[in-house]
Formats: sequence, structure tokens, C-alpha cells
Amino acid sequence: MNFKYDIIVVGGGHAGCEAAHAAAKMGMKTVLITMDMTKLAQMSCNPAMGGIAKGQIIREIDALGGLSGLVTDESMIQYRLLNRSKGPAMWSPRAQSDRMMFSQAWRKRMENVENLHIWQEMAREVIIEGGTARGVVSSFGTIFNASAVILSGGTFLNGLMHVGYNTVEGGRSGDETSRGISEQLGKIGFTVERMKTGTSARIDGRSIDFSVMTEQKSENEGRSFSFLNDCVDIEDPKSCYIVHTSRKVHEVLEKGIEFSPLFQGRIKGIGPRYCPSIEDKIVTFKEKDRHQLFLEPEGWNTNEYYINGYASSLPLEFQLEAMKKIRGMENVVIHRPGYAIEYDFFQPTQLKASLETKRIRGLYFAGQINGTTGYEEAAAQGLMAGINAVLRIRGEKEFVLKRDESYIGVLIDDLVTKGVDEPYRMFTSRAEYRILLRQDNADERLTEKGYELGLAERERVLRLEKKRKSVEKTLEFIERTRFKPAEINDYLEAVGTNRIRETQKMEKLILRPQVRLEELLIKSEEGRKLAEELGSRKREIIEAAEIRIKYRRYIEREKGNAEKIKRMNDLLIPDDIEYDELKSISTEGRQKLNRIKPGTIGAASRISGVSPADISVLLLYLGK
Repeated sequence: MNFKYDIIVVGGGHAGCEAAHAAAKMGMKTVLITMDMTKLAQMSCNPAMGGIAKGQIIREIDALGGLSGLVTDESMIQYRLLNRSKGPAMWSPRAQSDRMMFSQAWRKRMENVENLHIWQEMAREVIIEGGTARGVVSSFGTIFNASAVILSGGTFLNGLMHVGYNTVEGGRSGDETSRGISEQLGKIGFTVERMKTGTSARIDGRSIDFSVMTEQKSENEGRSFSFLNDCVDIEDPKSCYIVHTSRKVHEVLEKGIEFSPLFQGRIKGIGPRYCPSIEDKIVTFKEKDRHQLFLEPEGWNTNEYYINGYASSLPLEFQLEAMKKIRGMENVVIHRPGYAIEYDFFQPTQLKASLETKRIRGLYFAGQINGTTGYEEAAAQGLMAGINAVLRIRGEKEFVLKRDESYIGVLIDDLVTKGVDEPYRMFTSRAEYRILLRQDNADERLTEKGYELGLAERERVLRLEKKRKSVEKTLEFIERTRFKPAEINDYLEAVGTNRIRETQKMEKLILRPQVRLEELLIKSEEGRKLAEELGSRKREIIEAAEIRIKYRRYIEREKGNAEKIKRMNDLLIPDDIEYDELKSISTEGRQKLNRIKPGTIGAASRISGVSPADISVLLLYLGK
């Protein structure tokens, strides 16, 4: 039987859900093909969203009109803003989610998106005609025709799970593997490689003595991920718990290493350097006597906990014996063991910046299929692939975010220009303009872009306008307000900074690291009145105003740097350029430029192996 759609999305994980939602919301008749409708955007690893740099990505997805932020707010059981002791470029929101509620919330939203149909079956083949993707064939022979196909298979493409000597086919515990697509694309010239990641055992909280662990409570300040929510007050917030391994734990793990599929060489995939297995840690960091672990609750109505930091593929007996050596876990009962999983991925240098493949028109890759790890990175790619598939069908210019506009732009640029030699994970250190890409200003950077695309609702734009007016009003108040010594010296002394001897501008006082704008406002009647007028978004608006004042010089400097780089990014490289003819470019440079085929001089300059001298030659050739 044949079905006709505009866009097909294969895979119902975080990438697939964001891609399908974006495509349908922008008016395309879309089908999401998934192996299990009950597990949309399933949290296969730890039950949390956000974190360092990842929280910024969720805010950006939300600003563009994606759903990850809204769903996180609906299922949030704990919220924390990480790195508050550092500058605002490092502040990163993170939430623990009720894992089951998270997936249910996604399904509820997806089933009510106009133009979107969900089909439960495995896709086995992409229909390709004349170098263009034209549809998908399912495992039962159902034919889906479309003008664009987005593949977001996650860890399911030829997935293998390992626990000790035991290897089982599957893309996730309890789910079958997906076969056919990797083999097909490999035969027509795509580079297919193997990657490895892992997950930790799940344990029964009733068997844990939490009293000897360090409790990590929710901040519960009413903060939210989505700009559409003024605040989210978590009823009965759940705590995480910090515990550590010990030398005794390591001794047990060391005994099991000879049975490890990773160290035996049975796992061929590239593993993550930044999120290694526990056996990896004790080998790599032999000098360390302990490693920190987090016990994370899986939800409100369950006793299940995830042990973050204890990913393992060791035989079950060694995983369990070592766990029982951890303080507070002497009587631990587990629900399922940790395991390693390896799967197929495609080097992302085979993609354009739009995430369309260079080899096949109308075919897009998004998520872990591109060598990334993390729900947030996957969701961001899905959103961008969905947007660009729609724009291609309309015959409009592709939508590409630059490195100074968003972490999403950094993520995709890194993937398509540098490729991956390990699972890619976003960090604030990857963004050279991170003071511009803060979690607090994602709405200012991207809401209007999302609205122009037809993704973000008008309500978001109105909220943004209101916020901007409130911030400007606050800044105007700061500019005209002055404090006399008698009004402010007691406060200054209390926060550990020098007293003043004469009347001083409020703006100048805010420049002091110890001084907080929120605390200064209550020092005057007019300031208290202003704070009340700011309403439910008071904290957000005050922080925005304070950041503008404290970090003005840094922000202006980075904007200047970004403008210089932007000129290089605006210099286009013709698609038909013959790099082999440019003998003045180094051999490695020619090879990399030929393989990746960057679209701009800026992208070319970021390719590993392409030197500044090579760029100079290229500029001369282009007559620039």
C-alpha cells in the first residue's frame, strides 16, 4: 500500500519528535515513523534535561518554537541553575524529569499537532530516485512517498547491547534493532562507522540508605525552561543524592575488567571521552581513590533511581558486587543492569549546514546518527532538519544559525566542518562567543526568527516585547538613581565591599562583583515599587538588566569579534570549485576541502588540517 506525504521522519526519539513537530507546524503533511508509539522521546539514559551548555540549547529550541522546553516544564520534578558561582555565560538550567511523564507529555502533544500522523513500524529502506530521496519502505512493505526524508535513528541502526560476555541485538533495552538503512546507504557511498555509548543500572530506592548520602535538593524558585511559562512551581520536588565510589569498589571492578567487552576488543565503536564507563574511569584515572556518583529519581510515582556516573558493560555479578561496596548501597536491589551499546552512525561531514546530505538531495540526518550524544543535541538537530526540509520543499533559502547566534549554530557547524572522532557532546567551551549565547537571552536571540519561520507563536513575540520594555524601564531607573552614603553603606559593608564617602550612581555600584541589583532595588521606595511592577518575571528581568551593566564591555567586545568573523562567513565558495587544481594549498588541505566541501570561507577556516596559509590561497583564488 502507498501513502503520500510531504515529509517523512524516521525515528521517534528527541530528534525525530522535534523534526516532525517543526515540519507539521510549518504546514507540511508529515508522518513520523517509529518502532514504538509508547516511547516517543524516551529518556534512554538519565532522566534529566539541560545542564552545562545543554540547558542553553533547550532554551534556544524553545525560543524557535520547539517543544522540548515545554515538555520539560510539564514533567519537571527538580530544577537547578548550575554554575551560579561563575559568570552568566556559564549559568545552565538543568531539570530532573519524571521519565514516564516526559514521554507521555510528548505523545499527547504530538498526537494533537495538525498535519502530523504517527505510524508504528520499522523503516528498512529509503526510496531514492535520480539522486533524490522520494520516500521510505517499511518492514512490512508499506510504501511512504514524500518530497523529503529525515533519518533520526538514534542508537537503533544495527544496535548491539553488551553486558559482559552477553551480546544482544537491540537499540535500547527491550527494543529491537533497525536493519536495512545503514547497509543501503553504505552501498551507495555513504561513510558508515560504529559508535559506542552506555548506560547505568537502575536500582530500587527502597534498598538504599539515603541518610548517609549528600542530599541535593531542588532550588524550586519557580523558574522554567520555556519562555511561555512565567514560572513552574514544582509540587513535592524530588531530591538527588551524591555518593562516591571507593578503593574497595574499584578493586571489585578491576577484577571484572578481564570480562569487559570493551577491554576485550569485542566493542568496535568509538566511545565517549567525557562520559566514560566506570571501568574506563578506574583504568584511565588509576591515581583516583574515588569517583562521584549521582542517584537520580526516575519520577514521582516510582522507587526507581538512575546511578549517574556508573555506566558499565561489566558482567552483572561485578556491577552488583561493586555497587554493594558503596556507602548506603550495601543492600542494593537492581531493576536492570548497565550495558554498553554500539550502533551505526554517519560522519556528519557528509552533510550540508542545513543537515541535508551532500550525496542525496532531500535526505536529512539528525541526532545520534550524526555522531552526537545527548537528548538536547539530538533535539536541536531534529528541529533544524525539520525546518530546512520544509524550506527546501518551498524552494526557499536554507535556515542556518551562525556560531555567534546560538549553541545550535556551534553544534551543527562543528559537526559538518570537523566531523567526530568520539560522541559529540556540547560544552560552553566549544562556543567562542558564549557571553553572547547565554541561557537568559535565548528568547531575544531567536524568538523573532522562529516567528518568521512560522514555528513560534505570536504570543512569544508579545512576551518578548513586554520583557524588553521591562528591562529598558529597569535600566532607565538604574541610570537616574543615586545613593547617599547613609542609605547604602550598611549594605555595602554587609556584602564585603567598600563603603562610599559621597553620593554615587546606582549603575556604578552594580559594577561591583559583590553587589546584587535585586538587593539594591529594595533600598529605595521607588525601587521596591518597580520590582513589584515587574510581576512574575521579576527575577528574569532583573538578572537581564544586571548582566547588561556588569558585562557590557565583554559583550561589546565579543560582538566586535563576531562581526569580523562574520565577514569571512559571508564569503561563499562555489560548489564546483576544483581544489586539486590549487597546488599552493597543502595536500592535507586539498583533501579535507574536497571531502567536506565547505560553503563559506569561514567554514573552511574551521576545518582541522586546513591552515591559515591555505585560506589565504583560497581567498586569492576567489579574488577576495
